[in-house]
Amino acid sequence: MKKGFSEINPFDTIRGIFTEGGPAYKGAGIQTKNHIQVCIRNLNCIKGFFIPRQEIDFPQ
Repeated sequence: MKKGFSEINPFDTIRGIFTEGGPAYKGAGIQTKNHIQVCIRNLNCIKGFFIPRQEIDFPQ
């Protein structure tokens, strides 16, 4: 592509959906172990991020 052999524009971000396991429940359209992976090729597309806090015991 860098040598001008393609007319296809490159993607900045790509998302892939992967399904694993059986149905989550009878007649479900989702599987028990679905997951999504994201590949960011252009870091300028990232507007922000967060760092999850550690889990704490919540009084009930």
